[in-house]
Amino acid sequence: MINALAQNIGESIVGWVKLQLQFLTFLRQVVVEFMVFYREKQVSYLVLLRQVLFTGYQALSLIVLIAIAIGGLIILEGYTLLENFGQSDLLYGILVAVITRELSSLITAFIIIARSGNAIATELGNMRVNMEIDALKSIGLSPISYLVVPRTIGVVVSLLVLNVYFNVSGLFGGWLVSSWFYPIDFNVFFSKLLAKLTLTDIVISVVKSLLFGFFIAVIASYQGLNVRYATTEVPQRTILAVVQSITVVILINIGIALLFYT
Repeated sequence: MINALAQNIGESIVGWVKLQLQFLTFLRQVVVEFMVFYREKQVSYLVLLRQVLFTGYQALSLIVLIAIAIGGLIILEGYTLLENFGQSDLLYGILVAVITRELSSLITAFIIIARSGNAIATELGNMRVNMEIDALKSIGLSPISYLVVPRTIGVVVSLLVLNVYFNVSGLFGGWLVSSWFYPIDFNVFFSKLLAKLTLTDIVISVVKSLLFGFFIAVIASYQGLNVRYATTEVPQRTILAVVQSITVVILINIGIALLFYT
């Protein structure tokens, strides 16, 4: 009994290691193709433009709405709590810490995972089932350079731009709510806000966006291309892509926070 259990655990560990090695191999191929993207004449730039349109433009209204709501709630709750202690100026630091450092890139990444990561894994999975990937290979086109890299660039660019919009909308939402309930001059509000904002906060927010977008697209593409024979595999791979993307995003976020803020 114990030997059988130990054997099963060993086989599970070996299988997990093999899967990680396969993903690392795929990741290396994507990075190599990524570096020579500008020289690839066969790459479909239409794929890139469509990805930016779907991931960035079509999600913009949702991002702005969520950002304004979060910024407003932080101001509303913060004033209520901090004003009783005479520490209302701390609210500007809290607003920068919560929105710029953490929530802007994190919530944007979660929305991209739910919309674009899901869609990429499903689309590539269906292409695999319909033998379209094999057709590309038969005419000498690399699926990674033709399908994965343009989608990855599109997701990275879109997430970075959406992160900027989230920050602007969240901070504007904070001022909007504060001026509604607690009248304050626009210039005074943003001068105090900018006094709390550092270059490190901006750089880290940008780095997070780049890493989040890259890994979301790569994981979704990897899972989609690993669909083999049946359409029933597509939703399974899509769920795996979403779960793994969320896990990686959280781990990257924790790692960056520990590296720069401790």
